[in-house]
Amino acid sequence: MSASSPRLLVTGAGGQLGRRVVELLLEAGVPGLVAASRDPSKLADLTTRGVETRRVDFDDPASLAEAFAGVERLLLISTDSMGEPGHRIGQHRAAIAAAEAAKVKHVVYTSAPGARPQVGGGVIDDHFWTEQALAASAIPGWTILRHNIYAEVLLMGASQAVTSGALYSATAGAGRAYVSREDCARADTAALVKGEGRQILDVSGPAAVTQDEVAALLSQLSGKSVKHQDLPLAAYREGLVAAGLPPFYADILASFDHAASEGQQAIVTDVVETLTGKPPVSVAAFLEANRAAFS
Repeated sequence: MSASSPRLLVTGAGGQLGRRVVELLLEAGVPGLVAASRDPSKLADLTTRGVETRRVDFDDPASLAEAFAGVERLLLISTDSMGEPGHRIGQHRAAIAAAEAAKVKHVVYTSAPGARPQVGGGVIDDHFWTEQALAASAIPGWTILRHNIYAEVLLMGASQAVTSGALYSATAGAGRAYVSREDCARADTAALVKGEGRQILDVSGPAAVTQDEVAALLSQLSGKSVKHQDLPLAAYREGLVAAGLPPFYADILASFDHAASEGQQAIVTDVVETLTGKPPVSVAAFLEANRAAFS
């Protein structure tokens, strides 16, 4: 690494999104990479490829200060600590404070559409207060990337929908601009390398797709009839719990559908193409490529 090359750090590098960002950076030949995880042993193979690995525990501020030392640009991937209200906000605030103390020049944060305060907390509430902490910090530059719902979420219920013939939601007929994890990783990578100033960007797929349209695509690709049934929010949540999901996770999924019903997830932008030079994959193309998962 040359003296002029900035050191770039990716948190959550042991997860699917973080790992893919590191891989994309390696493919692009970007020097000065640091991959961080609560368990650095998960990243051992990266060291042989010239990547420095560091321990980052969001519940251990000392580990954050040590990990961020000498880092110029940081990708802060939101943690998965969603079971206890306020926990994730505390983790993110600690990370932002550590980045500020380490004089990180630019932070990229993975947020969600329509980030806003919520009574009683929740996923969107976590993102709102994290965005606020970043905006209030003395960090010179930051890019907030509001990832829309992953297209991969469609695969979680696709097989059951094809088998039963019914796709359930509480979206009230509203669309979602589903975006693939790959497209999010490409956008995150680009923002980490070249993001400037202070900006909030919505990362979306090419169109807002309704659940009626998803059901039609599943029918077309599987050769079996699938109909969408829109439910009241409470009934949808009850159905998730009855299907065996933990109540807190059912609450999260129900909150996503409620947000969709309000139009929060129908925001369509050209951010992916602007950042990466390549348009995002459509829901139809994504489901076609993953047909084996449900047909």
